[in-house]
Amino acid sequence: MTILLLLLLIGCGYSYFLYPLLLRALLRHPPPQGEEPAELPRLSVIITAYNEEERIAAKIEDTLALDYPAERLELMVCSDASDDATDTIVGRYADQGVRLVRATERRGKEHAQLLGIRAAQGEILVFTDVATRIGRDSLLRLVRYFTNPQIGAVSSEDRCLGADGRVQGEGAYVRYEMWLRGLESRAAGLVGLSGSYFAARREICETEWDIAAPSDFNTAMACARHGLRAISAPDILGYYPSIADERREYARKHRTALRGMTALRRHPDFLSPRRYGLFAFQLFSHKIMRWAVPWFMLATLLLSGAMMAGGSAFATLVFCGELAFLALAALGALTRKLPGSARLPYYFTQVNLALANAAVSLARGQTMVTWQPSRR
Repeated sequence: MTILLLLLLIGCGYSYFLYPLLLRALLRHPPPQGEEPAELPRLSVIITAYNEEERIAAKIEDTLALDYPAERLELMVCSDASDDATDTIVGRYADQGVRLVRATERRGKEHAQLLGIRAAQGEILVFTDVATRIGRDSLLRLVRYFTNPQIGAVSSEDRCLGADGRVQGEGAYVRYEMWLRGLESRAAGLVGLSGSYFAARREICETEWDIAAPSDFNTAMACARHGLRAISAPDILGYYPSIADERREYARKHRTALRGMTALRRHPDFLSPRRYGLFAFQLFSHKIMRWAVPWFMLATLLLSGAMMAGGSAFATLVFCGELAFLALAALGALTRKLPGSARLPYYFTQVNLALANAAVSLARGQTMVTWQPSRR
């Protein structure tokens, strides 16, 4: 029983601690660096929108102000059958080259993006959300990475903005995720991009787009199918407002997890080490093992509790340690006055509750295709 408890503890921490250590030993590539292209490629910026009448004009204005030759830049807004004034507002920018691509029925973000892909003329397709701000020279930095023929997609790094419009200090969890992305970029590539701002080669999108899978996850897998890597670029930043209502943040985590699980259920072949080698290992370690953490935690609590009743000192330590962690999580849920590091148990527990909820939703046959953009 002690060995089983140890295995459960390893399961709890594998994705977060052991996997990065193993990944460091398997690095294949130097840190990704961009080089100045001989000629700037033609870009198509695809903005996906659903009922964004309050924010779409500002997003278009910001995008038109980006530093990139106008003759090499195509800007389109893909409306997921918006029923407010979004499409009308987009139409006001037609004389500035902004194209409206409208879905005739609401079928979700990825379907709207697919319509944009089919209409786009660019060599590189850039996907971004209405709520995300892009640095003025971001596109010029972005295209430099595509001079490397091994790179199929480039993901931004996220920066969260507070109510005062300033970049909030990065918490330990965000720093950890960016560090892990850097390791994956140097191995077989990212297993998931930043959905708010990423770019991919046109051929990747044309042949592999799945409207039932989240585009950031699907694009990373598509790169692996083409023998290419998806990377995270530390100098390509996407700025977005924080979600003030933590209940909405929980709903976002649940939605993201459910859609990711759905995607992998639709494409289980990517878990084959024979076909995808190191990428399959990364996908299993980062996704499957992380999605399993809440169940490892539950099993650890139950087993250690049962063993503690039998007098096991080790089990008592584990049981009391997990209860203390959950107590800190509950305290974090009750007050926002704790410093960021002290709220880590709360954030960790919230994430894992959302993962468990998503797994139950998947088992019940629930899927999520259409989306309601988070109001930040």
